[in-house]
Amino acid sequence: MVRLTADLVWKSPHFFNALKERELDLRGNKIAVIENLGATEDQFDTIDLSDNEIVKLENLPYLNRLGTLIINNNRITRINPNIGEFLPKLHTLILTNNRLVNLVEIDPLESLPKLQFLSLLDNNITKKPNYRLYVIHKLKSLRVLDFKKVKNKERLEAQTLFSSKEVEEETKKVSAKTFVPTEVPNVSDVAEEQQTPKVVAPTPEQIMAIKAAIVNSQTLEEVARLEQALKSGQLPADLKILDDDTETNSVKVNDDKMEVNSENEANAPKDVDEQKKDEAEPMEQE
Repeated sequence: MVRLTADLVWKSPHFFNALKERELDLRGNKIAVIENLGATEDQFDTIDLSDNEIVKLENLPYLNRLGTLIINNNRITRINPNIGEFLPKLHTLILTNNRLVNLVEIDPLESLPKLQFLSLLDNNITKKPNYRLYVIHKLKSLRVLDFKKVKNKERLEAQTLFSSKEVEEETKKVSAKTFVPTEVPNVSDVAEEQQTPKVVAPTPEQIMAIKAAIVNSQTLEEVARLEQALKSGQLPADLKILDDDTETNSVKVNDDKMEVNSENEANAPKDVDEQKKDEAEPMEQE
């Protein structure tokens, strides 16, 4: 952050603007606090403090000549209640894109007797109920609000709406109510959740399909992969689930294989020792 020193004031650009007014350009200096503006010696019609980091519109010296104050793109949340005592001829105030939230925060502007042009665009205050009518009601001399002309119809509506002090106070209370935003999920969490598939428990048919695939596997790697899938409960993407007829045929084929193997074992030739034993028995009988 940069301090608004007298040296910065003297070295900053100053010129005659399009309205033939003498203007001091202090924009984009990362200024956080308004100070030392007395160094201007009240020689300027316009002061531009845009694109800084100012939080409070206060600590202003008496500037009888100043007519326009441009202070958009800052962080202003508070305005000096007695600002009118220091800027008696201020007619234009640009507060676009700041951090004014509640209607009560613009009440200090009521002390500016000559204020005719005001911009509060891109402040949360503009989203409050009856915002425009409230500002028109408070600032009697205002001619243009947020770059829209104040119409006589709006003045009458504001006068009718805020005819009693009780309505005005109730409007301020409604504006001051805190808003609790709903919890917004983290973008990274949402993306991770979308990328990570949810594990769903396999159905009995899927379990039977995995077991059948294990029986028909031809390599140890494939058997290990299918056994891991069976343990984790996650069906491999390349495994097709068999229908009832296919499963029945598969079971029958497996049963037939088992029967053939049993018969082959029964009909298999006996080993050498058993053959010798069988040959020795008839000789002993003789």
